[in-house]
Amino acid sequence: MMYPVLYSFRRCPYAMRARMAIRLCGISYEHREILLREKPQTMLDVSPKGTVPVLVTEEGKVIDESLDVMLWAIEKSGHKLAKTIDASMPWIHKNDTFFKRNLDRFKYPNRYEDEGETSQVRDEAYKQAGVFLAELEDAINVNNGYILSEQPSVADFAIFPFVRQFSKVDEDLWVSNSYPKVREWLDIFLGKEAFSDIMTKQVVWSPENNPLIIQF
Repeated sequence: MMYPVLYSFRRCPYAMRARMAIRLCGISYEHREILLREKPQTMLDVSPKGTVPVLVTEEGKVIDESLDVMLWAIEKSGHKLAKTIDASMPWIHKNDTFFKRNLDRFKYPNRYEDEGETSQVRDEAYKQAGVFLAELEDAINVNNGYILSEQPSVADFAIFPFVRQFSKVDEDLWVSNSYPKVREWLDIFLGKEAFSDIMTKQVVWSPENNPLIIQF
């Protein structure tokens, strides 16, 4: 039996949201865990840009954008999340551009020394990221638990891995910040069985290994 193949890296938020969608949609697949510093040639052959996730469908189609992997899984399975796609897109776009830009500078300020002193870059990034987090706080509060409504949407599943990464940069600062609804929201996702499933540590893939089939 042929399975879709997913090249992934456990801690990458892009790969995380792709795995989460696949898990929620109950799609079995072959998992290929990689090291970012040692990307396998088989992955680079199908997606030269060299970022994860990379999905190769049973038909041989290559999908190498995380949101597209999410949408593929939802369409393939007919999951009810499909009805939240359109309303989710503005939130996902802002996360993937504005918030991600500031997340990177908050976590790795030394990479942006051309933009100012390390401490200044970090502080400004934290401040700007807070603009997005404040918007999340308001949305989650108004909609009784999630971004769009009382039920999780594509936006929730696409965004929480990035908020998770942000929360881990300075956990004391995260706990003391003024976004209690966002913290509660994040904790809901981190406590899900599905999240535990997708965060299982896997051995690094090698062509010599037997295929690792993840079945739901």
